[in-house]
Amino acid sequence: MRIVVVGGTGLIGSALVRLLGEAGHEAVPASPSTGVDTLTGAGVADVSAGAAVVVDVTNSPSFEDGPVLDFFTRSTRTLLAAEREAGVGHHVALSIVGTDRVPASGYLRAKCAQEELIRAGGVPFTIVRATQFFEFLPMIGAGAVVGDAVVLPTADLQPVAAADVSAVLAEVAVGVPMNGHLDLAGPDRRPFAGFVGPVLAAQGDARAVTSSADATYFGAVLERDSLVPTGRARIAPTGFAEWEAGRPARV
Repeated sequence: MRIVVVGGTGLIGSALVRLLGEAGHEAVPASPSTGVDTLTGAGVADVSAGAAVVVDVTNSPSFEDGPVLDFFTRSTRTLLAAEREAGVGHHVALSIVGTDRVPASGYLRAKCAQEELIRAGGVPFTIVRATQFFEFLPMIGAGAVVGDAVVLPTADLQPVAAADVSAVLAEVAVGVPMNGHLDLAGPDRRPFAGFVGPVLAAQGDARAVTSSADATYFGAVLERDSLVPTGRARIAPTGFAEWEAGRPARV
């Protein structure tokens, strides 16, 4: 089966391409470095030709409200138009748990707009909404620095390993379109500080890690359950302790 992975040279996409190839599929990575640009449309029609499935794991280079909305809506329209023309039978997109529950976040509003386009796009689809990746916890901490401390929301996280996300996407890509969404989360749930604090400490960061109900995430104040599954969800196998133990030592 020919499966195009848009964003196929990044963290999730490169692992997904490898998994699909190992399973015997023709997995085609598509990104600007391979001549495919979903914003300009360059290479999109050519790479979509003959594809049974297109998986979109792209991310915006900017998190500012205007540019991020433009990226997700323009690239999604471009992909769906090419897929309709090529007769692609399944569009798979990676999104975020809680996308439709945090309207104050410009980034999550953009992801919600992307999902709406997919639902109305005329191509059978599956949206995989994942929680935050373990691999992004240091970035979350870096974005929460206030003076000499790291101040995080009091809301809960239930992060997931990037490798588990790629594995589920590989499974979904070769399955029957859901024409709906699947929530995916890791097995451990606790407030932000319970994950970010240990990661920063392991990196040798001695700053105090605190929590505040007023602290924002992507520009939005969160409720406790904003970013975790509130209903049925697929629970990935890798827990936080296992992921931490497998991380390379900091040099």
